[in-house]
Amino acid sequence: MDAGGREKGGGKSIILKKYELCRLLGRGSFAKVYQGRRLEDNADVAVKVIDKSATVAAVEPYILREILAMRRLNHHPNIVKLHEVMATKTKIYLVMELATGGDFLAKLNGGEFLAKLNGGERPFDNATARRYFRQLIAAVSFCDQNGVAHRDIKLQNLLLDGDGNLKISDFGLSALSDHLKDVSLETMCGTPAYSAPEVISRKRYDGAKADAWSCGVILFEFLAGRRPFEGHNTSERFRAMIRHEIRFPSSVSKSARKIIHRLLDPNPLTRPTIGELMMKHPWFKKSSSPALEQSLSDHKESKTMNAFDIISMSSGLDLSGIFEEEMREKRMRFVSTIEVGEIEERVKKMGFGVERGKGGGIRLVKEGVVLMLEILRVSTEIWLGEIKVVNGGKEFEEITWEEFKVGLTDIVSWQSEQ
Repeated sequence: MDAGGREKGGGKSIILKKYELCRLLGRGSFAKVYQGRRLEDNADVAVKVIDKSATVAAVEPYILREILAMRRLNHHPNIVKLHEVMATKTKIYLVMELATGGDFLAKLNGGEFLAKLNGGERPFDNATARRYFRQLIAAVSFCDQNGVAHRDIKLQNLLLDGDGNLKISDFGLSALSDHLKDVSLETMCGTPAYSAPEVISRKRYDGAKADAWSCGVILFEFLAGRRPFEGHNTSERFRAMIRHEIRFPSSVSKSARKIIHRLLDPNPLTRPTIGELMMKHPWFKKSSSPALEQSLSDHKESKTMNAFDIISMSSGLDLSGIFEEEMREKRMRFVSTIEVGEIEERVKKMGFGVERGKGGGIRLVKEGVVLMLEILRVSTEIWLGEIKVVNGGKEFEEITWEEFKVGLTDIVSWQSEQ
């Protein structure tokens, strides 16, 4: 076995005696994605292999956010599932659901849905576009409800599974909130052709509104076979975005045009989020399948992953370096062999009110001090926890910080403090 936990022989590459890496599906600057096979039951999976030696400190927070975002969203049928995270000294392995149908950009470029504009045809008819777009917005709405902004919604990150259902993938650029208040973002990221004007302009922005814009671009592409804003260069296209100049093919219905106009509103203050607009619009209520209706119904209310629904991770996982770079707030971190329910009861006895977060984690409140407790299972017997201050930093440092440490010291092992 090499330093990356791989066994080689007979042309096979086996990682940690659990998965066989088969063919390469794609590669990035610091990761490769393989089609893999789970040895236990021969199930097909996708394995993202991240080379620790090739990553830099600036990249590590993105890896952690991808893991945390997928953990929060693992229950939605239109989001690629994260099955397991494993690690060795040199590699991190993200074992995910395999979407065998490829991505939507490949379908377009491959000609299956390619628009023949001269003949007045388009990639999807209304019914097909509605079906895929309903699946997209159900997933994006679920992300918003669980405090996740994807920030890179584009055709390449929309996949098809073996049953022809849409799946959102690649949460490497996602942003996570604390579920306590709206979070204003300022990082310019994503793909310019799908980015909202406020993102391109490097203004502070609402992640949910930015994702809604990207969805508007996707819907236009589904129906028109091209991008919504035209121009000879980037400056001309940006001016068209600001002026709200969208040229629709005659084949796009008035109802669909209204939706696209709302989503591609250059003013984020008047642009709706997906949840605010889509669940009530009549265009999405036509000719939907019972299964899709059930999917939307199930996720109108947030079905979240809380601290008790965390993913199982291999005991070989070591993301301590990533955790060190992840947050700037005051925080404490611990390892425990005690079940989270017992930890929660101990915190209650210390006088903290305990509230479940909107999308995961536990909110702790005591006399103006607000903390957020996140717990991850890193093996069948070990839990990794992190407590960070949300409100009342000075009071917490002077009074509650030491009290909190002493109150749990017999059941947890404190790892670090910042």
